[in-house]
Amino acid sequence: MATATMYKAITIGLTASALLAAAPLGSANEMTLQPESKLWVDGTSTVRAFSCSTTKFTAKIESEAPQSVAALMLGKKTVRTVVADFPTENLDCRNGTMNEHMRKALKASDNPTIQFKLGSYDMLTSEGQIKGQLRGTLVMGGVEKPVTIDATAKPEGEGKLRVTGTTKLAITQWGLKPPTLMFGTMKVNENVQVSFDLLLKD
Repeated sequence: MATATMYKAITIGLTASALLAAAPLGSANEMTLQPESKLWVDGTSTVRAFSCSTTKFTAKIESEAPQSVAALMLGKKTVRTVVADFPTENLDCRNGTMNEHMRKALKASDNPTIQFKLGSYDMLTSEGQIKGQLRGTLVMGGVEKPVTIDATAKPEGEGKLRVTGTTKLAITQWGLKPPTLMFGTMKVNENVQVSFDLLLKD
């Protein structure tokens, strides 16, 4: 009888341990990207300035709090994961020739997606808004490099948060060659400014 009781206790203990090992360390609340969100790239060339934009991209943003916006506004660093994917083919410069050259410069045929992944961030909540700095990695043309982004966030009601930010990049740091158009008479500057306006919802 004692042996049977001991066997049962061991079995229960092992089962409980297996369940605990399989259980997640903490459930994550995912903030959803709203359709109004957009990203755009501003640049210059020897002929004129240009701007390419997209509203067709995805972002996975996970928070440790079920009410992420409220927690962030209280100064709690609850966001733990940010991964944003931007299909290169969706970046529109409002000029067919420019689109073609831009995608070629970004090596879109072999690397169809630009990806940003958050590593760490600092934030300061003041006067109803959050100002912070995002540090992470940006993959373009198959090359991964660190980036730093200045960002601002403001609540918009109904569990929504608007996050805007900007950063300046030299695309040659990713091994990319700026586009050249019109038989070389128009050369795109390697330095561009990337901006975004994201609307997130709990």
